[in-house]
Amino acid sequence: MAELGQITFDTTTRVAISGLIVASVLAVRFFVRRYRERRDADLGTVRRLTLSTLIAGATALGVIGLLGVWGLTDSLNQAYGDLNLAGQFPQVVLSVVILGGAYALTDFLGQIIREIVSAGDSISDHQQEMLYRLTQLSIYSLAFLVVVGLFTENLGSLLVGAGFLGIVVGMAARQTLGAVLAGIVLMFSRPFEIGDWVVVGDHEGVVTNITIVNTRIRTFDGEHVTIPNDVVGGNPVLDRTKEDRLRIEVEVGIDYEDDPERAAEIAVEAARGVDNVLEMPSPQVVGKRFADSAVVLGVRYWIDNPSSRKRWRTRTGVIAAVHEAFAEEGITIPFPQRTHSAREGGVGVRLDAADDRGRGEEASDGGGDR
Repeated sequence: MAELGQITFDTTTRVAISGLIVASVLAVRFFVRRYRERRDADLGTVRRLTLSTLIAGATALGVIGLLGVWGLTDSLNQAYGDLNLAGQFPQVVLSVVILGGAYALTDFLGQIIREIVSAGDSISDHQQEMLYRLTQLSIYSLAFLVVVGLFTENLGSLLVGAGFLGIVVGMAARQTLGAVLAGIVLMFSRPFEIGDWVVVGDHEGVVTNITIVNTRIRTFDGEHVTIPNDVVGGNPVLDRTKEDRLRIEVEVGIDYEDDPERAAEIAVEAARGVDNVLEMPSPQVVGKRFADSAVVLGVRYWIDNPSSRKRWRTRTGVIAAVHEAFAEEGITIPFPQRTHSAREGGVGVRLDAADDRGRGEEASDGGGDR
């Protein structure tokens, strides 16, 4: 049995009341969150602070109610007396004011950052989020140090201990910290954005998410690859969509007896007739190399708003168009051939000394048998 004032509860009643208290607190948090989502554009700093205070108050009342239902108020009072919070009441009030002011200041600065971002496109959404989080962390850290200073006179020793702890944690998690630092660099250097088609090391795909720790891309096989930011920063990054167009090259070989200039003109005209191939810059053909069985030409063309589907579709179309045009114009696309022949003087075979001796012994044995 538990007591709340002069009221006693059995176990079933305590569980039921506890569930009701928890449900009430969750309901308050749910409705406040929904209200924020619907009225986010109209909410000012005062309203945001009031809603946060409402959530904090409901949570505190719920905790006190649970303590009362389960008969833990005496233990709470004893802990309160041991802490002597009554003598530190001014510091507690000042701490609450400082933390509330820090929250209001970060919210106000967040509104300013959002207004700056909405006024132009010089800062991306990820940079906005990163800038806001860094500002929030700086203000909260300063407020925490001030609050700690209100309750202790030896703040310097505490900071020294925190510094040593930071060194230990940094050495233990140096890889994670390296990824975080690389993520900060990526946020501000902006080598790519969400939706870009990139190649990072052995991975190629579309960027779907960029966090402070890792970058996620979706490959063209439908798989999601999460790459740590320190790996991204330590490898060359190829962005195929940075200029909103992509140059693609298809190699084709022609017979040594065919005219390369005429074949190049035919290939250019064939590429121009393929869908999604840009007219400007126009397709072009360059000589690549002398292969064993053919003169290799490179058919180059451009596509806009590149994607994997468009890349392979146009590549297939260009190959088919060039093959058909060469067949109509009598341009031969040879396949590898090898011819084995002997010299006019015949093939000479030389045996080493061991082979000569072996053959001589076999001849002598054969003579003895006969």
